[in-house]
Amino acid sequence: MTAHPGEFVHLAFGLRQTRGVLTAMILCAGFGTRLQPLTDELPKPLVPVGDRPLLAHILDRLRLAGVTRAVLNLHHKPDEIIKSINGLPLQPQVVVEAQILGTAGGVAAARPLLGPGPVLLHNGDILTTPPVDQLLARDRGGLCLAVSPRPTGQGSVGLGADDRVVRLRGRSFGHEVCGGDYIGIAALGARCLASLPERGCLIQDWAIPELAAGGHIDALRTTAPWSDLGRLEDYVRANWDWLGARVQVVGAGAIVSERVKLERSVIGAGAHVVGEGVLSECVVWPGARVTAPLSRAVVTGSGAVVSFGR
Repeated sequence: MTAHPGEFVHLAFGLRQTRGVLTAMILCAGFGTRLQPLTDELPKPLVPVGDRPLLAHILDRLRLAGVTRAVLNLHHKPDEIIKSINGLPLQPQVVVEAQILGTAGGVAAARPLLGPGPVLLHNGDILTTPPVDQLLARDRGGLCLAVSPRPTGQGSVGLGADDRVVRLRGRSFGHEVCGGDYIGIAALGARCLASLPERGCLIQDWAIPELAAGGHIDALRTTAPWSDLGRLEDYVRANWDWLGARVQVVGAGAIVSERVKLERSVIGAGAHVVGEGVLSECVVWPGARVTAPLSRAVVTGSGAVVSFGR
């Protein structure tokens, strides 16, 4: 499917928003440049983490948290994601952006599918247990950010005594009692949704002007573990977190030569491991062919070997 410049395309795979339906929007339009060269082969939402694509993990966690509908915005390699829709939890709807509109603009373009709000916003490279109920309970029509606490002055966000944002992008708007990191998950209320710019960033082009005009941005402190899979080392760490105490996981239909010993590796479905020796600390994508010995590498479906440090 091809979108023409300056256009965006809605593809609906589910029902329209109805009363009582809880909707999440997952931001998936970026190029994934920090995760290259992996994202040269697959869009970031489809890079495998353990036994499933990253996007499948996100959607499944949202489903378990009570979300019943999901909307994605796409730009980089959208056809590949669209082809995977039917196999994903929540069978999301998509908006394809011919040109990247930014986090605020992407949500604004999806408003016909989102309804009046509140809507849960989830970055497409974040893995965590999303605090859906707690965020939506804080809905006052504006914006509420999920924040992982840090000492005062540290992190991307500063909070005041009432857990409202008083520091953002290096600008101060009040007395700070706690620092923190915005974990890429937020609740957008009706007023916020309705006033988002058609292009631009949620933080820079909506939240900061809101604070500068004397408005309020709420925050929810969350201590749930979270991972930003934007970089290669973070991607690898997410696979090790998924693997846990297991020595290895071999996907369905994968073939491993009897002369190969696996150590702390994830072998994707249909992969073929040949050679002789140890395959250690490797993430082998589905369908890939890899030759042992090899250590500390991601092997993509095309067979590209991407090495990483400890």
